[in-house]
Amino acid sequence: MIVGVPKEIKNHEYRVGLTPAAVQEFVNCGHEVLVQTNAGTSIGFTDELYTNAGALIIATPEEIFAKADMIVKVKEPQPDECRMLRQGQTLYTYLHLAPDPVQTQLLVESGATCIAYETVTDNRGTLPLLAPMSEVAGRMSIQAGAHYLEKAHGGSGTLLGGVPGVAPGKVLIIGGGVVGLNAAKMAMGLGADVTILDRSLTRLRELDDIFEGRLATVFSTSEAIEYHSSRADLVIGAVLVPGAAAPKLLNRQHIKNMKPGSVVVDVAIDQGGCFETSKATTHQDPVYIIDDVVHYCVGQHAWWRRSNSNNGLE
Repeated sequence: MIVGVPKEIKNHEYRVGLTPAAVQEFVNCGHEVLVQTNAGTSIGFTDELYTNAGALIIATPEEIFAKADMIVKVKEPQPDECRMLRQGQTLYTYLHLAPDPVQTQLLVESGATCIAYETVTDNRGTLPLLAPMSEVAGRMSIQAGAHYLEKAHGGSGTLLGGVPGVAPGKVLIIGGGVVGLNAAKMAMGLGADVTILDRSLTRLRELDDIFEGRLATVFSTSEAIEYHSSRADLVIGAVLVPGAAAPKLLNRQHIKNMKPGSVVVDVAIDQGGCFETSKATTHQDPVYIIDDVVHYCVGQHAWWRRSNSNNGLE
């Protein structure tokens, strides 16, 4: 099989589909790997490293798409890439089709077999390819939120950990899955007052055990979302419906009722977002303000820059 690794072209995307170590594994199994020149340079993987691993360096994406049996990427293919796919070819990448009908239609028209990392399940029904991205996104959501709470960045000036004599900031996390768990770890580490909402009592019990009662676990209802969001300094949207658009759990009225200078971070934006006021942003222009609330809606997979693992995903 010929495996092709094109350079990512989405705005501020520096990752690469296969590391040199992953390329070597493919080559050792008898496959041929084509890597576009400078595909991994931005994160320290030079063409020389790929050549030493057994890859053939290719100058253009057109040649890679034309020759490869399987295309391995990180982000969803852009329209020009979709049009280079063909019948009988396999595409292996994150797709997030729910909020993107244009990409969906182009992929259908290509005739290629397209496998989305975010919907691959293991024999326990979990999402092993999505989980590491969600761990990073959950932890960075608190880092990003704390940054934009600073007065200089449009926030209220609230310090999440507080100081002696001043109460800590309040963090509301909607969703207690992998993103929510890791967001809670970071927020608790900073000393914030943390509340997690979820609709699974089993999961809430697990979270209560993990954190030994040091955060509040609340069953998610419309009333609970309204009450807790109005008191929060930072709200993290950590809702996931695998393969489907995220439900809009925080509506425009909830946003209006939030404290001026508070921050919302929508980690579900790759699936359309779980806040009514959410719209996708990039690292180049990450935030906007609606009703005096700072919105950070950078896709979670744009936050992952480099891993020490050799699973082929950077």
